[in-house]
Amino acid sequence: MLDSDLKEQVEKIFEGLDSDFTLAATLRDGDENAGTMKEMLTEVSALSGKIACRVNKGNETAFSIFRNGVDTGIRFRGTPGGHEFSSFLLAVLNCDGKGKNIPDRATVGRVEALKTPIRLRTYVSLDCTNCPDVVQSLNLMSALNPGIVHETTDGAVFGVEVEALNVQAVPSVYAGDRLIHAGKAGFGELLAVLEAQFGSEVAEDSAIGTETKVYDLIVAGGGPAGVAAAIYSARKGLKTAIVAERVGGQVKDTVAIENLISVPQTTGAALAEALGRHLDAYSVDVLEHRRAEKVEIEGEDKVLTLTGGERCKAPALIVATGASYRRMNVTGEAEYLGRGVAFCPHCDGPFYRDKRVAVVGGGNSGIEAAIDLAGICSKVTVFEFLDELRADKVLQDKARSLPNVEIYASSQTAEVLGNGKKVTGMRVKDRKTGAERSVELDGIFVQIGLVPNSALVKDFVTLNARGEITVDAGCRTGSRGIYAAGDVSSTPFKQIVIAMGEGAKAALSAFEDRMMGN
Repeated sequence: MLDSDLKEQVEKIFEGLDSDFTLAATLRDGDENAGTMKEMLTEVSALSGKIACRVNKGNETAFSIFRNGVDTGIRFRGTPGGHEFSSFLLAVLNCDGKGKNIPDRATVGRVEALKTPIRLRTYVSLDCTNCPDVVQSLNLMSALNPGIVHETTDGAVFGVEVEALNVQAVPSVYAGDRLIHAGKAGFGELLAVLEAQFGSEVAEDSAIGTETKVYDLIVAGGGPAGVAAAIYSARKGLKTAIVAERVGGQVKDTVAIENLISVPQTTGAALAEALGRHLDAYSVDVLEHRRAEKVEIEGEDKVLTLTGGERCKAPALIVATGASYRRMNVTGEAEYLGRGVAFCPHCDGPFYRDKRVAVVGGGNSGIEAAIDLAGICSKVTVFEFLDELRADKVLQDKARSLPNVEIYASSQTAEVLGNGKKVTGMRVKDRKTGAERSVELDGIFVQIGLVPNSALVKDFVTLNARGEITVDAGCRTGSRGIYAAGDVSSTPFKQIVIAMGEGAKAALSAFEDRMMGN
């Protein structure tokens, strides 16, 4: 099953294991996946003297990871092939206290403080590029807190469960039969979900503490603008911190990047990793897996309260919090997230094979989604709010040439319709005539752009009509000591290369103002 190159890589990954591990599998008679799982586990265990494999008959094909004879709470239902093979390898490393994804002590303290027991089950597709981040994050939490059990379930193998739960998006995270998260997410976002769902009890000797950390400059946001700002600030000798849910930001979710000058082609994941490496080369305090929840101004200082209660302050703050996927904000949308309302056609499209779907949004992303979905769905209907599509003409021509794609402009989504379990349709209003109609659908893909994450400082700066932070040519906001860069700012053209430049510019402006006493 594993080729020679992969075996060599796995052997190297596991050569430094300190603990003894057992891969305890149960195989169901007649399950065509049982042989694949047994073969994979046998081959992996043969690559390290620290790993053993134990196989028994059972009611389902699955395996658990035991460390020094104790169940780690990490379980895979179905063979973790494809993108999830790396999740399996990383789970073993994490249980041994290893892996580059181990968070800082304060974040570990938040995981340890979660009220348990917590039993989670994540449904994945082995072709999904977003699933591994969720699986690896929750596996790591299981490794850090013995009260957390996490099962990764291959939706293709356990189709009966998928159908019974009406799972229509991956990854989908369940606590019992209750959906608590659907779609892509990083460690920090998922930790916040668990804190909200189950609560936490922070011990008096917690690593979070009550001390306020003091810096010369704080950057809020870990995308291209934020990382550039932090690096330039550190290069100027400023004591700098960067607060980010994840280094790389939304760039990490981009599949292909071909317009970053001097880099003809790369991926979002590769660029995010490169940003992290560059950041690590400087003396920057990286406060990852949390976000700034509140800003207060005390004299010259901007005091930030972070997720989990940490506090830090500095006379200069660069806001590079980017933007989030825009929601339709109509009745039924929130209720049916992950049950018919989706944002990623690549990951969730396969759930709608031979079904009817709508794409809300006629920009490039919306029309590209419609073209992709047309290859697997029986019918794709595009609804654009404006009187004309905003997508490039070449994309419009391609979409209009497809026999199963319909396009309606001047169309306003009024309501998402469902039967309590899943989406059944959508109510749409014709903006020219005012007439409303209901369209029968199995799924809705929302592709209507981004909304700036400017709420953090809305009380201290000026926002434009789009909610962006208004800045001058030097990224100054007009509020002394507060700067903004990237997609959250009013700077036109939301591009990676522009965000990097604006982040650098904000840092240089902050340094200049510090030198001039402004």
